[in-house]
Formats: sequence, C-alpha cells, structure tokens
Amino acid sequence: MSVRDGDFDWRRIVFGDKDLPDPDYPLDHVPKDERKGLVSLSAVLLGLVFFAGTMWAGAEVSAAMGFQEMLSAMVVGHIILGGYVALLCAISAKAGLTTVLLARYSFGRVGAKMADLLLGGTQVGWFGVTIPMVAIPTATYFGLETGSLISALIVTWGVLHMLTAYFGYDGMEKLSYVAVPFLVVVGVLSIYLAVGDAGGIDGLLAQTGGGEMSFGLAVTIVVGTFISAGTQAPNWARFAINSRVAFWAGLIAFLVGNSFLFLSGAVGGAVYDVTPQGDLYEVLVAQGLATVGLIALILNIWTTNDNAAYAFSVAGAEAFEFDRKRPFVIAGCLVGIGLALAGADTLLLPWLELLGQYIPPLGAIIIADFLLCWRDGIPRMGDVQFTNIRWTSILAYGAGCLAAILTAGSIVPGVAVSAPVPGMAALNSMIVAAAVHIAGYYALERTGILPSHRISPGAERL
Repeated sequence: MSVRDGDFDWRRIVFGDKDLPDPDYPLDHVPKDERKGLVSLSAVLLGLVFFAGTMWAGAEVSAAMGFQEMLSAMVVGHIILGGYVALLCAISAKAGLTTVLLARYSFGRVGAKMADLLLGGTQVGWFGVTIPMVAIPTATYFGLETGSLISALIVTWGVLHMLTAYFGYDGMEKLSYVAVPFLVVVGVLSIYLAVGDAGGIDGLLAQTGGGEMSFGLAVTIVVGTFISAGTQAPNWARFAINSRVAFWAGLIAFLVGNSFLFLSGAVGGAVYDVTPQGDLYEVLVAQGLATVGLIALILNIWTTNDNAAYAFSVAGAEAFEFDRKRPFVIAGCLVGIGLALAGADTLLLPWLELLGQYIPPLGAIIIADFLLCWRDGIPRMGDVQFTNIRWTSILAYGAGCLAAILTAGSIVPGVAVSAPVPGMAALNSMIVAAAVHIAGYYALERTGILPSHRISPGAERL
C-alpha cells in the first residue's frame, strides 16, 4: 500500500504503478527473458486443475453409469481434453499471448470481444460457483453452519482467492508450489484408504451404477470439467520457455492431473455415503482425516479460483484494450462473490455440461487457424492490421455450437432433451468448427471474397 499526501492511494492499488509495465503483459507478447521452465508452469497448471468440482463430477458419472464404464468415459474424455489443451499451450508459448489475444488473429479485433465475453464471463461464473464449496465446509468444520457465518466466509475466501490473482503469475506460482505436492499426497492416501474400505479393486469394479447417463454425455461432462479453464491455459502457458515445454505442461496437467482428480472423486463416491458424492472434505472426514480434509479443500479451491480470477482479468484487459489487469481482477471477483452469495453453487453440473458444449469450438478454431494460417510464424501484433471480424471464424463457431446442440443429451439446466443425433457433443463441436473454418478459409479468404488481416512487409515472425 502507498500513501500520497497523507491519503490512501487507491489508484495505485487498483491500477498498479503507472510508470512500470504490468508484469503479466495482458496486451503484449511475453518477452523471452520472462519465460518459465517445465516445473514452474506444471505447478501453476496443476494448481488450476486440482479442483473439488472435478471430484464431484467423477462421483456423479460413476454413480450414473458404473465404475468400469466411468473409467472408459474418463479415458476418452481426458485424451480429448489433454490433447486439446496441450496444442493450445504450444501455440501460446510460440506467440507469447493469452487466449483472448490469440483470438484477435482468429476472429478479428472486434470478433475477439466475443471470446472475451465467453471466456471471461464463464470464469466469473466459475468463481461464484466455487467459493461456497470451501466456505460451507469451513463453517461445518467449526460447527457454526449459520447463514450469516457462511456469507461472511464466502466474502473472506473470495477476497483471499482474489489476492494471489492480483499479484499475477508469481503469486499463483508460489501458492501452487505449496498446494500441489500436498494435494497429491492427500489424494493418493485417500484413494489407498478408500480401496481398502471397498474390499479391494474388485469391489470398486463391481459397482454398476444407475444406468441413467449415456456414454456420450459422460464424455461431455468429463471434458466439461475443465474445457473452459483449459481453453484459457494459454494465459499461463505463454510464459513457457518454448512450445515443447508448454505442450508437456498442458498434457501433464489436463491428462494426468485432471484424470487423477476425477478418479479420486469416483472412488470416494463409490465407497462412502457422503453428500455431495465424491466431496473431498466429506470423504476425508469419513476416513478420519477431517483437519487434513479442510486444509486440502482450502488449497484445492484456492489454486483454481485464483486462476479463474486471473483469466477473467486478462479477458477484461483485452476487451477494453487496457494495459492493466488489476482493475478487472477486483471487479470480476466482486461480481463472483455476489454470485456466490446468491447461491450459484447449485448449478455446478449443468454449468460443466454447458461449458463442455460451447467452449470447445472456440479453442478448436484457434488451433486450426494457427496450424493453417500461421504455420510459417506468428507476426507480432504491432505488425498486423487486424480486420474487425473474420466471418469465416464466426461461421465456424456457430456451426460448432450447432453440432453440440444436435449431439448433446441435454442443453438446458434442469431440462431433459433427447439428442436427435447421437454422439459426443464436445468432440463433435470441435471437429465441425475446425472443418468449417478450414473450408471457409480456402473458399472465402484465400479467394478474396472475405477480407483478412494485413501483415506489414518485413514483419517479424515468432
């Protein structure tokens, strides 16, 4: 904090030092001398994916379709998720840009605002959905489950989650170095105890489930657990020293790390009669580890929510073309806290399902566009005269969303809708979006029917 003329200098707190650049480069390429190695980046991305809601989803899917079927859906879903995120991470490291800045190349200067709204908005909602997941168990642990205390804890935890995002990559990195090893040890211990209580592996595999969930819908939920955050993994992967490091960090986090959490929830939900099923804290309480469970849950939610706050702050910076992210960290967190106080946590699974349908085509278009249009190198933003809207990408995104609607088991929270076309909505939406974008590029942009960006002669390529 700083004091100016005896008064609290709120402008410096909100906007940062105007004489210094934002250390997280929300509107620019990350310089080579600011890049990070595999350990640092993996820690931050694993902190992002270590989320209790993934465990809930694992328990719900397992209870609905049986443990063995759940394993199949988990493998397919996380291969899709891991491969998708790893490619995005590699692209972002090459360019040194956030997801929303990559979207300028793929959708145009104005078209990128759609990505800002979609990605930033979903993360504000995510922030609100998840705060009660730590506030309520904290109150339960101390035996003081009153509405006023839970509301006070929602505000308290929301502010704490905001603080590490406020300090950017460095703040999240330090927290992840503490949280990730602890959560891995606790997760392995919990699975070991649960398998023993179930009577071994055979006891787990014998669970049959209720049979009310299709394989395609299960895969969509698996992908949906982190497709929105995964699409924003470039916000951190852009700090990688090279594309190879970024690719492996993304794969480790979203294939291995997310599978570990999903499986932990499925095992806990199958063995212990807790509500919600697979809840990290309740499972550890059932195993006689209440204090460890609370600490694990606090770290689990914190490392995810500060990443969500960071994601919507860089989306806000791009949307308003403002070279400071801190005002958007503060504003977005205040909205998220308000959503949490309003009871947004009841919408977790429907929220995951919607994310699994409508976020994937956005990332698929960015991947297809960079492999197609920028394979010879990505020109610096200062060397590009961006067209306002790349209509081929907008058309491709609409086609991807339509594919998701036609192949989803349900598309509206609380409303069951029979899918007219069978399939896995997340994967189908990505395939259709990428295919339409490629076709539109060759048919409409290469022929000059629709405008594209103009690159300055002699532009530097990254």
